[in-house]
Amino acid sequence: MASLAEMERELTIERTHTGLEVARQLGRKGGRKRQMTDSKIASAKKLLTNGVPPRDVARNLGVSIPTLYRWIPASEQP
Repeated sequence: MASLAEMERELTIERTHTGLEVARQLGRKGGRKRQMTDSKIASAKKLLTNGVPPRDVARNLGVSIPTLYRWIPASEQP
């Protein structure tokens, strides 16, 4: 039974890899979409430079404060 289960697992892995490769060839990507687009990053940098508090910038862009800091570290802020 164990060898049969192992064989089935290997077949499943092979089918998964084949499916992912076909999806890549069709131009599809996996994973979640980015919350911070390039335009949002530019807007956030501009707002932070103008003295707007990070909490307000995050709320304005519709992201959390940790997401804002992930894309614009505190070391880059004025």
